[in-house]
Amino acid sequence: MSAIPEPIGPNGSLTRGLLFLLAATAGLSVANIYYNQPLLSEFRQSFPGGANWIGAVPTATQLGYAAGMFFLAPLGDRFQRRTLILLQIAGLCIMLVAAALAPNLATLVVASLFIGILSTIAQQVLPLAAELSAPTERGAAVGFVMSGLLLGILLARTVSGVLAGHFGWRMVFGTAVATMLVLGAIIAQRLPRRTPSSSLPYGALLMSLWHLVREEPVLRNASLTGAALFAAFSAFWSVLALLLSGAPFNLGPEAAGLFGIVGAAGALVAPFAGRSADTRGPNAVIKLALWLTALSFLIFAGSAHSLSGLIVGVLVLDIGVQAAQISNQSRIYAIRPEARSRINTIYMVAYFIGGALGSAAGAFAWHHAGWLGVSCFGLLCTVAAGINHHFRRRTQTGVVA
Repeated sequence: MSAIPEPIGPNGSLTRGLLFLLAATAGLSVANIYYNQPLLSEFRQSFPGGANWIGAVPTATQLGYAAGMFFLAPLGDRFQRRTLILLQIAGLCIMLVAAALAPNLATLVVASLFIGILSTIAQQVLPLAAELSAPTERGAAVGFVMSGLLLGILLARTVSGVLAGHFGWRMVFGTAVATMLVLGAIIAQRLPRRTPSSSLPYGALLMSLWHLVREEPVLRNASLTGAALFAAFSAFWSVLALLLSGAPFNLGPEAAGLFGIVGAAGALVAPFAGRSADTRGPNAVIKLALWLTALSFLIFAGSAHSLSGLIVGVLVLDIGVQAAQISNQSRIYAIRPEARSRINTIYMVAYFIGGALGSAAGAFAWHHAGWLGVSCFGLLCTVAAGINHHFRRRTQTGVVA
């Protein structure tokens, strides 16, 4: 991260300090949708009557995130992103309080849905980083912000597991409220105002999403590849706590959360993946990422009783998925500068729909085929991503889709 120059953007618009703030905002906001994943066993104990529906909590959160990206993220092209971010933080704090005080599983699921919807702050931050950076540094800037986002995703599980292990799962959501309040205060002081790039009414803004999907093969290809990879990623993380809670491990949420530290090492490749996409093109990085992700699920398949195998697999999985994500985003942000929020919306909606389906399918595979079934599902998703990427087409401008 220290390799990021200051200033990085045109005319000094993106300084190192602002880049760190954008990365922190992305990470701390997206962390809210991952706090619940190491807590499934604790939810089951608190709400025994809904034990068979515990998987609805992470699934609702990710579906909410996809809905929030569709209905809220495009507004970044129309309104001040700073204002949108602050409004989302205010609503998010209310929903986190509701989750912390949830008297039953149904309330927790509904609160989780809205937590997902309102946690889409990172989808305002990423287009802003691309907008503020010079074209030759765009991949590096996006990669740096993504490294913050990915660290938030991965370390959220660690923080959640540790807090739940010592203070109970409700304290996890209470701590998240305090974190978002502090972040909101800093953003109100430091985040710059930017002129919106579109004057389209809200309905026309949403309708333009379909036109972008239809007209941009690069966007379609990247979205499908990303969705398949994130389905594999989510299937693994959504059931890891269940694997570790049973024999032969018999470990609690704290141990499951500590796997996030291993995955965080993989997130550190994000800036390097971004620079590689800038200098060598994203295609080579994506191919390598696909092979690494496939390898990780082969490792997982043989590690149902091996902590060391799971640790190695997590490291390989996160390196692969994060490198593919950075490279995909680098190529889509170059398509239409005036529509970056909407392009990001399309990509990330597909991405998190894939994640939600992966979480649900992972729970189904775990129930019917155990850990081997989860590993096979992850490998199947990775193969699907590879097939989609391999049979890409060239656009009329000659850009590889």
